[in-house]
Amino acid sequence: MNGAMLLQNAAGVIENRERAYGSPAESFARIAARWSLTLGVTVNPAQVALCLIDLKLARLTHDPSHLDSIVDVAGYAACLREVTREV
Repeated sequence: MNGAMLLQNAAGVIENRERAYGSPAESFARIAARWSLTLGVTVNPAQVALCLIDLKLARLTHDPSHLDSIVDVAGYAACLREVTREV
């Protein structure tokens, strides 16, 4: 899979998740609210995206060729753009 195909795959994953969970802005806002309660500090949707990217990067240090994690990083980067677009 080349880079362009990877990004197309990531776009498909984002579309499927949006159908299942709502827009990235809505979904990441819900996650941020829950994490804020759990952590006792305010978490915003952009921080959710950054933390999820960081999780995938941590996993990629174990296996840098793990395709699902690479696709997820691209997808979460796109979600980061969506949640910060109106900021």
